[in-house]
Amino acid sequence: MSVEIRRASACFVERTEGRLSRHSLSFGDAYEPDNLRFGPMVCHDDHLLGNGRGFETHRHSDLVIVSWVVSGELTHTDSSGTSHAVAPGQVAVLTTRAGLEHSEVASAPQTRFVPVWLTPPDDGAAPEPSYDVSTPPLQTGTQVRVAEPVPGAVLSVARLDEGDTVTIPGGAFVHAYLSRGALLRSSLAEPLEEGDAFRFVDEGSHEVTAAVPSELLVWTFDAR
Repeated sequence: MSVEIRRASACFVERTEGRLSRHSLSFGDAYEPDNLRFGPMVCHDDHLLGNGRGFETHRHSDLVIVSWVVSGELTHTDSSGTSHAVAPGQVAVLTTRAGLEHSEVASAPQTRFVPVWLTPPDDGAAPEPSYDVSTPPLQTGTQVRVAEPVPGAVLSVARLDEGDTVTIPGGAFVHAYLSRGALLRSSLAEPLEEGDAFRFVDEGSHEVTAAVPSELLVWTFDAR
């Protein structure tokens, strides 16, 4: 059983023209042998893009990539012919299978999105990649399940007004990321700010309360 607070200030930061990226897990030049993954999560980033900026065509394989758009608009285009603009409050799931080339470019100013890379289960499924976008029915003050991109990996989103309290569920691995706002001081930590995250391992549930209007992205993972 453990509770870790991963502060935004501890993340590896990359700055290029029109892009600011924060990497929560070990990435690129910032190699951290004790921070390579969290359950099946092998990448957790937060990107802020200027209009027309982003990631030109590149290749992925053997990953499931889940992207949550916080602001602006993100346009995904891939080698299968799929092109889709993803808006705030929408979740995109890319299953690369044996391999897929794609680009992610901002199609609005101040586009911010949080991508998570997951290792897929070895289920023997056909190698065709896929890309899906959905709009979950979010309700302020509650935690809403928005995606289960692989079995046992569930993303939920809580949008909270000032003073709202939400229960982060227990589990083998639980990752709760504050994409917007701030949380009040609790028994777990000093106040959390935008870009901070809780990492729970074999913990029970915990209550947190919003200090201002906030958005919390909560991943729960079965042990594997």
